[in-house]
Amino acid sequence: MNGAIVWVSGATGGLGLGIARNVPFEGCRVINISRRPSADFETVVADLSSYEGWETVRQHFRAEMARFTGERAIFIHNAYDMNSVGLLGTCDPHDYERAVVTNCAAPMVLGEAFLSAARGMPFEAGLVLISSGAAVQLIEGLAAYTGAKIGVEHWVQTVHTEFLNQGETNRWVCAFRPGGIDSPGARRNASLPADQWPFVEVRKEMHKTFLDIDAAGQRIWRGLPPSRDNYLLSVGDPPAEAPVNPYAATIGYVA
Repeated sequence: MNGAIVWVSGATGGLGLGIARNVPFEGCRVINISRRPSADFETVVADLSSYEGWETVRQHFRAEMARFTGERAIFIHNAYDMNSVGLLGTCDPHDYERAVVTNCAAPMVLGEAFLSAARGMPFEAGLVLISSGAAVQLIEGLAAYTGAKIGVEHWVQTVHTEFLNQGETNRWVCAFRPGGIDSPGARRNASLPADQWPFVEVRKEMHKTFLDIDAAGQRIWRGLPPSRDNYLLSVGDPPAEAPVNPYAATIGYVA
């Protein structure tokens, strides 16, 4: 019997790889979900910017949940598309469209697919959507990304509230702001010309403090599962003063 099964989208590299290879459950089955097969993990090959890809993952979740006999199933949705970095109107429109679908729609569609497949099952089922501090920052050149992240967090907050009000005990959901990660995507963005992305010089300075993918993956796992009251986890220390927004009180902080 496998005690745990963990899915990580985008585990072929970057943060997703760091999350996947630092899973803390002994004997856990780890499954990558991405367009490219992983050299390290079992993979569900799916284009997460397409309906066909979503349906592939949905059917996979249903089949695996139905025969799973372990104690814990977790899906960490980490995959994202950063090909739309740049001031509005300067990106290829097809790249921009793909980024909006992948970053905005896919987390909610795949999150629903996972939680629905786990409904009524006798094991713990947890959904983690990787968010970003960009959800609460205005960053020129990242309109599609920042808009997607705040949308993801609000979706998580809503589902979390539904679960609390329904007395849900087996399923949980949270968003996680992991901080700066030294990933290939982050390095690519830090090399963009300033006329395409005005924020690039600031990002280059920030990049000096970014964590490597394994340290970041370990830190994410330290915060899981969240407490029952937390729908959002964030790296760092809690603010010295109580937040004005009452919903912010449900944030959990991970060192």
